[in-house]
Amino acid sequence: QVQLVESGGGLVQPGGSLRLSCAASGFTFSSHAMTWYRQAPEKEREFVASISYTGRITNTADSVKGRFTISRDNTKNTVYLQMNSLKPEDTAVYYCNAHGPYGTDFWGKGTLVTVSS
Repeated sequence: QVQLVESGGGLVQPGGSLRLSCAASGFTFSSHAMTWYRQAPEKEREFVASISYTGRITNTADSVKGRFTISRDNTKNTVYLQMNSLKPEDTAVYYCNAHGPYGTDFWGKGTLVTVSS
């Protein structure tokens, strides 16, 4: 059974930090590129950051560049999103996605991040 389980969300003050985790199971994690997306209230889902299956190549949305860092640990089947200098506009549900070489595509259920004073 394929599972992607996000964790680490919560309420944080502006300027604060959070680290999101996405634990994978039920598929070959090390052969899948991983991506974080987010969806704010009444907005469409948007790309945040991605990392290749080896971890050597990363991409980050301009809106979070310099503040968010994506990483992965293939020995733990986990991808991370370190979020620093958080802003109220970062408030959203954050989703983890796995995309494989043969078109496999898996999604987690999301974790809520709220940035507010």
